[in-house]
Amino acid sequence: MTFTDLPGWADDRVAQAIPALLRSCAVVAKRSADAAISASIPEAGRAKDWQNVCAEAVRLPANDDAAARVFFMQRFRPYRAANNGEPKGLFTGYYEIELNGSRTKSARYPVPIYGLPKDLVTADLSEFDSSLSGKTIIGRVVGGKFHPYPSRAAIEAEGLGANAPVIAWVDDAVDAFFLHIQGSGLIRMANGDSLRVGYAANNGQPYRAIGRVLVDRGALAKEDVSMQSIRAWLAANPRDAQAVMATNPSYVFFRELPKPPGGGVRDGPDGAQGVTLTAGRSLAVDRRFVPLGIPIWVAAQNPDAPPGTPDTRTQRLVVAQDTGGAITGPAKATTAFSTPRMPRCGPTSPRKPARCIAARS
Repeated sequence: MTFTDLPGWADDRVAQAIPALLRSCAVVAKRSADAAISASIPEAGRAKDWQNVCAEAVRLPANDDAAARVFFMQRFRPYRAANNGEPKGLFTGYYEIELNGSRTKSARYPVPIYGLPKDLVTADLSEFDSSLSGKTIIGRVVGGKFHPYPSRAAIEAEGLGANAPVIAWVDDAVDAFFLHIQGSGLIRMANGDSLRVGYAANNGQPYRAIGRVLVDRGALAKEDVSMQSIRAWLAANPRDAQAVMATNPSYVFFRELPKPPGGGVRDGPDGAQGVTLTAGRSLAVDRRFVPLGIPIWVAAQNPDAPPGTPDTRTQRLVVAQDTGGAITGPAKATTAFSTPRMPRCGPTSPRKPARCIAARS
């Protein structure tokens, strides 16, 4: 296929993807020339291939869509991403959640945002068996034996005591839960300060979507499930909300992101590639199938458009810079929106799934 086959290619402000690409380029620049971009995807090439491309990207004039379009058409070749021959996939949106918090626990701020536990251990299974390359397990050592790390329900019931620092205390358990789902967020502190937190690790337990739990219980209809409807149900059912959220055993630990030079607040959260995400131009992917740092062309339909109106289409160039516990498979992804914009395409409403087309060097 060619770039002219990409729906909306001629209309996108592709130059807006260049800053995101350059952030990924900064990561590649630090790697040795012969380092593979992806251990499982040889087609992604080596660092030296991308370093040459990045050197050209740096010289592109700012906000020049024509020059950026020529650059991508000359230096990249589009490939269609598919799942066992099926070209359609699920495309969702995520945003940077804002929470209210304090450095001190109180009746108003009772919910902890934990940092990385000192007893959490990640084991690389390839060190024990080469056939398990890329496989890891997470747990902790208790009594000389390796055990799974506690589930969400156990952590919320018993806490972590001195095993994990508390970065901040927030005022709403539902907000904290969705912070875990998003993987990053902005906490507005009681003293007027702000801090951003980003993903540090997880407890190794499987992710379970509570939207599916609510559907199974008959609380929500499958076609009505979205982040907004889930939040509305939790707010309307405070007695049951904690138990429903606890059905997702996965739990995320955070790190406080440093403030930029000169103070102030960072312009966005960090993604799994270690770069600051760009609103509308960063994509979360399953890195087993899509290497971080590569440009992706997304052509998606919004299944939540109002009845009787045409679907709102998203057709734009983005860069794979993040991952997510709910992002699994070669044709599933989510893109970042800026605070406080809410994603209109919920993570469990794939009535009209997306079509994603990847560009690889």
